[in-house]
Amino acid sequence: MTVTRLFSLPLIALAPLMLAACGGDAASDGGAITGEALPAIAAPAGTKWADTVTVTPEGGYLIGNPDAPLKLVEYASHTCSHCAEFAQTGKQTLKDKYVASGVVSFEQRETFLNSFDLVIASLAQCGTKEQFQPLSDQVWQNLPAVFQGLQGNPQAIDAAAQLPLNQRFIATAQATGLIEFFAARGVSADQARTCLADSTKIDALVKQVEANNTKDKVTGTPTFFLNGKKIDGTTWEVVEPALQRAGAR
Repeated sequence: MTVTRLFSLPLIALAPLMLAACGGDAASDGGAITGEALPAIAAPAGTKWADTVTVTPEGGYLIGNPDAPLKLVEYASHTCSHCAEFAQTGKQTLKDKYVASGVVSFEQRETFLNSFDLVIASLAQCGTKEQFQPLSDQVWQNLPAVFQGLQGNPQAIDAAAQLPLNQRFIATAQATGLIEFFAARGVSADQARTCLADSTKIDALVKQVEANNTKDKVTGTPTFFLNGKKIDGTTWEVVEPALQRAGAR
């Protein structure tokens, strides 16, 4: 997928696109929770696993013990309502209970359903690596308000899509209120504009996302993998039992 192709996606019917393209059946990953629990792994002195962030070779943002025996990966879109549901219902428990134990690491990787995902991801990555997941969670916690901004000025958004790449992302973020949204959460407007003007970095991000999606056969969001095996479901009610059966408690 190229940056140009992302911006060719229809923008007026944005909400139906988001609802249709993300998520899937909240399938049950059934089975009794048996076997021994994996022992907790202490973080290095003076640190906490939940505060430890690593950028992976796949461009994902991993929190927790990089050598955790259980590696949970989520492919997520910032405009996906099912990803928002996971962030709202499961993310805090995942971090506080499972990541904090050192037994589970959690990596978030991007998937783009539309051009707005690219702009939001670029803004979320504009801060420090420690800011990325909290900023993503802020988008999902406030998704109805974000949607209003994305749908509120279609003429300006269409005009932004015609601009050169080093102007296009800035104009899109301004037209949708995303610069103000992130400025209120620690990414200044100047910082945001600098990041969004870096078309080389953004193009590399698109190529990385496409390569990841192709390699792991990701067709929707959220998609979860535990130690490389896809979890058959999209909700915390499915993910948590999968972690527990693997030895997390």
